[in-house]
Amino acid sequence: MLEGHGSAMQWIAIVLASVAVAVHVLAFVLESVLWMRPRVFRRFGVSTEAEAACMRLLAFNQGFYNLALALLVTIGLVLMPSSGDTELVGKALICAGTGCMAIAGIVLAASGWRFWRAALLQFTPAAAALVCTWLV
Repeated sequence: MLEGHGSAMQWIAIVLASVAVAVHVLAFVLESVLWMRPRVFRRFGVSTEAEAACMRLLAFNQGFYNLALALLVTIGLVLMPSSGDTELVGKALICAGTGCMAIAGIVLAASGWRFWRAALLQFTPAAAALVCTWLV
């Protein structure tokens, strides 16, 4: 813990974790709700509607994984400003959720150069939130 910096660092962690949550909620909407729209599936490197239809259930499922991670971090954000054990549970949930988000960003980056932009969007706020939460 950084003495004297806990409050500022906690707010930075909250903001970064909230950005990571927003990214994953957006991914949920794109993958689970709007997947069959050509502008959406093409964003994920799928070129035809037939391919998108074949991948629809996979994208739907992946979207719910993203939503679950977002909910995990959101519960942590609600609990972290508390004190005692509740605060520790909140921090643990944020660390678990953002850690998984960051790992998924690394895996996405390893999937190919064309995914690096999306991987950075997924990895950066999650990894930064993880570090800041760990330091609070």
